[in-house]
Amino acid sequence: MGIMFLGLLNTAVILFFGCLPMILGIAYMGWQKKIKIEHQESGIEKNCFVGYAWTYFFFGFFVPIFRGEILIGFLHLILSILTFGVFQIVMPFLYNKHYSTRLLTDGWKLADTEENNNLAKVKIGIAG
Repeated sequence: MGIMFLGLLNTAVILFFGCLPMILGIAYMGWQKKIKIEHQESGIEKNCFVGYAWTYFFFGFFVPIFRGEILIGFLHLILSILTFGVFQIVMPFLYNKHYSTRLLTDGWKLADTEENNNLAKVKIGIAG
């Protein structure tokens, strides 16, 4: 009985510390939130994101690739290998802000509700 308890305790400790970056990210930055954006010239709509990138925590460099940023995805793969995974732990705190900023500087504009637009402005750091 004691060995089984120690096994469960070890598993719980590993899960806790393995998920600690995600727990801290969500507590500090909030859940990942989808914000609608629109391309200024074509009118095409898509989503950008603010908050902690839990998707990046679980899927890593595949997230930029799935969002259409193939070169950035491969750069993230290389950086993850070179830093022995440290990049993979740090990037979920940064990725959504970087992705949204790249979109908004490439001709996209916020096109969600006023509340969501204001949230995005605050999280991304856009003035008024």
